[in-house]
Amino acid sequence: MFVHPQFDPIAFHIGPLAVRWYGLMYLLAFALFVVLGKVRARRNLQTGWHPRDVDDMLFYGVFGVIVGGRVGYVLFYKPLYYAAQPLEILQVWTGGMSFHGGFLGVLVALWLFARSRGKRWLDVTDFVAPLVPLGLAAGRLGNFINGELVGRVTDVPWAMVFPQVDMLSRHPSQLYQFALEGVLLFVLLWWYARRARPTGAVSGAFLIGYGVLRFAAEFAREPDDFLGLLAGGLTMGQWLSLPMAAAGVVMVVWAYRRAGKQHPTVIDRLR
Repeated sequence: MFVHPQFDPIAFHIGPLAVRWYGLMYLLAFALFVVLGKVRARRNLQTGWHPRDVDDMLFYGVFGVIVGGRVGYVLFYKPLYYAAQPLEILQVWTGGMSFHGGFLGVLVALWLFARSRGKRWLDVTDFVAPLVPLGLAAGRLGNFINGELVGRVTDVPWAMVFPQVDMLSRHPSQLYQFALEGVLLFVLLWWYARRARPTGAVSGAFLIGYGVLRFAAEFAREPDDFLGLLAGGLTMGQWLSLPMAAAGVVMVVWAYRRAGKQHPTVIDRLR
């Protein structure tokens, strides 16, 4: 059994400004997006991508993440609370962001970016999908540093006590999600996207991968205390991940069938 180090959530101060670890993880996520995106853009110059496109996509994506993540948290997790306290919706510094909401926000932002550049929306999402997981990994690392979103009680040898929560031995579920939704999903998508795939296939693979891995990781994560377990003994995160995975399967099947009809002689190479 291990004990969480109880890191100070504030990394350092710049004068009166307190710089928090979680904010640094967001910056790291954005930096990884830019670096990896420019690598992909250089590999895809023949399809109309340029490294400077990545900077513009980041501008759109940041707003999508923040606005979508906050609105998603309000609507999916605490709608009645925020209906009674609407001004608190703007207090993003107090915490409360939803991945699924941020994901929807990014989809809207990328649609706007695609329209501004005359690109197809699915071409943009296919380009972006492999860039996302390491940003998610950075976010889960921030959760671990803060000792938040802890795991369920367990007696496994690597269990960890989070004194800021209680003195029970729990799964370090933030690290599970770091490894699964972050590192593993990145490796799989980066490998899959290295070859030409039908339009929409990489986006669908992301939906499947994230949906399945998040669903699995939620079995080790403590349900939100204000929600608990929902129908079927599943968490809100699992119920939100199921339609993601299902949509991903539909999208991949559609992408390959569409490619097969349009280019029947090259579909085998796409596989």
